[in-house]
Amino acid sequence: MNGTGKEDLRVIRTKEAIRKTFEEMICEMDYEQISIKELTERARINRKTFYLHYNSLDDLLRELQNEMAKSFIERTRDLERPRDMDKITREFFLVSEGAGRLDERLLCSGSYHYISRRITNEIMSETWGADGKQKNVDPYVQNIIMTFVSQSTIEIYKQWMADGKKIPLDDIIALTTKLICNGLNSLSLTRD
Repeated sequence: MNGTGKEDLRVIRTKEAIRKTFEEMICEMDYEQISIKELTERARINRKTFYLHYNSLDDLLRELQNEMAKSFIERTRDLERPRDMDKITREFFLVSEGAGRLDERLLCSGSYHYISRRITNEIMSETWGADGKQKNVDPYVQNIIMTFVSQSTIEIYKQWMADGKKIPLDDIIALTTKLICNGLNSLSLTRD
């Protein structure tokens, strides 16, 4: 570094160009179709420059998914799993509803399904029992419970989005919470 801060500014601009280009590509195409070659061409950088900042596209994707999960983790940190699933479900919908196109694509696109699973795993490891409240829960039972809750919630959210959000937000939150917390037997399926 030459002490002027210019190199730092160049690094910041380069990372911003890489991120912006990657985000645009995610919104345009499936992850499997994105190549470092096309990303670097669109960002107007060379491949070596990309590798100065990231080892792979997966590393860049993980950075995005960590940021996506951070807001949800912060909003639900003090809630106890699984006791507060109603509040956690509500926060998921509120965070997701407020998210932009990129987050929506990462959650709802079929080719990004494994991404939502990785995000779920990270949220679980950060929040379930982080304060020691759940230390007596068998970790395998915990995995099954959180898989059921998270994947059910995500799939309901995806279907709600695919249906054009025809059910009001508060109603879809109530329905999802009822299904997650009480199961099918808790529903009356007749229309009023």
